[in-house]
Amino acid sequence: MASKLQNEIKKRKPFDRLEEEATLNCLRTVDYMQSRTAKLFRRFGLTSSQYNVLRILRGEAKPLPSLEIASRMIQQVPAITGLIDRLEKAEHVKRHRCEKDRRVVYVEITDTGLAVLNKIDEPLVELQTQFFAHMPRKDLRELIRLLEQVRSGAVED
Repeated sequence: MASKLQNEIKKRKPFDRLEEEATLNCLRTVDYMQSRTAKLFRRFGLTSSQYNVLRILRGEAKPLPSLEIASRMIQQVPAITGLIDRLEKAEHVKRHRCEKDRRVVYVEITDTGLAVLNKIDEPLVELQTQFFAHMPRKDLRELIRLLEQVRSGAVED
């Protein structure tokens, strides 16, 4: 009997390995969730990465060095400077050079950045709720545990 993913992608033969099917299921799910959240963020003039930076800064409630922000990102970005440049141009963040070490740049969320996050909060909660509305809380906790287990076995290059 064909798996749901096998039917969705119209794969004629079963997957060769469970690891392949699990990986493709994760990737397809992430793609679905990313495209829906990206569409929401675009309504507010942000990308997912820009939202992530603002979320980090709001949560910390103080300026952070740009490299610290980069280390906390959900999705790793190769050019944190360019990302912060665009947020600064939109007046969502402002930068301050460290007086003790001029190489360190602190980034602070502005009132404009906080305001856009406040507008996003409710529709984002609604979207996230839609993603998982059909799942019992017990299953959500298990999903979280399993995803963390996958990442704990990952080897960095």
